[in-house]
Amino acid sequence: MSHFIRQAVEKMSGYTPGEQPQVPGLIKLNTNENPYPPSPRVAGVLKNFTAESLRLYPDPLAVKLREAMARKHGCKLENVFAGNGSDEVLALCTRALVEPGGSIGFFEPSYSLYSVLAEIQDVMQKPVRLNADFSWRMDAGYSASLFFLANPNAPTGIQYPRETIRTFCQKFTGVVLLDEAYVDFADYDGTDLALELPNVLVARTLSKSSSLAGLRLGYALGPEPLIAALYKIKDSYNLDRLTQELGCAAIEDGDHLRRNADKIKVTRAYVAAALTQIGCKVFPSATNFLWVEPARRSAADVFSELRQRKILVRYFPGPLTGHCLRITIGTDAEMEKLLVAMRKILAGT
Repeated sequence: MSHFIRQAVEKMSGYTPGEQPQVPGLIKLNTNENPYPPSPRVAGVLKNFTAESLRLYPDPLAVKLREAMARKHGCKLENVFAGNGSDEVLALCTRALVEPGGSIGFFEPSYSLYSVLAEIQDVMQKPVRLNADFSWRMDAGYSASLFFLANPNAPTGIQYPRETIRTFCQKFTGVVLLDEAYVDFADYDGTDLALELPNVLVARTLSKSSSLAGLRLGYALGPEPLIAALYKIKDSYNLDRLTQELGCAAIEDGDHLRRNADKIKVTRAYVAAALTQIGCKVFPSATNFLWVEPARRSAADVFSELRQRKILVRYFPGPLTGHCLRITIGTDAEMEKLLVAMRKILAGT
């Protein structure tokens, strides 16, 4: 223990990201990365980017990038915040929208960073435990300063009904952040709520459907006062020059994003059906991954045996999540190898 460190930080475990092992021949299906390249326009920007320009500071307000985002969503520049990954958006919300002594709510299970952000801010956590089938229930009288509502949720992949989300946002007395990291693989989005209601923000990322997890670019949409609050407390230059240019290229190529997402959705349906056929329970997915309860074997055992076969998926120990595996959708060839391995493991061969 060090008396120089805040007690809240001393007590923390911190966020545990998915493994990034450097193993030759590994099939990596554990961090929900996109298996396909980003837009060719991104490659074009990289090819033509001049290193000499890096001697200059980037635009601190990322105006060109935000204008592209505003055009994409049919809103004003003032409704858009551009951040260093959607994780920066989440962190800034905890700092700008939660008073000392306030509280942060989220589903349990959901994105584990939410709990860590509450610990960093040293505010009360108010998790909402999901049902055994991961459906959503909210206790009467529930309240929080800020609620992180992942929709579709992770690690379960479930998207909750549009009207359920709207009703919750309208009645909630705090701020609701709709975390839509996976929404391009889903049936609907909540942009209309963020541009209509005074207490709703939507967070997006280019990591998943735009194949830019290595770039670290996310953004928020919402009411001007909330967006302005985030700009008051962000880092001076939170997005570098290259990220801003690459982000513009990706955002402006909506056709590539849709083709990319559609391809993954087709593979997702095929793999879900194949896993169901061999006895696994596959939950409905609106994401680029599947939440799977293996047949006849424990999730922990299947995780270990897949790992021995150089196939890495994600396992979350615990009473709510320990019976399932989260499997990222990879290329068709990668998923065929996964299915072959799963059939052998579940058959005990």
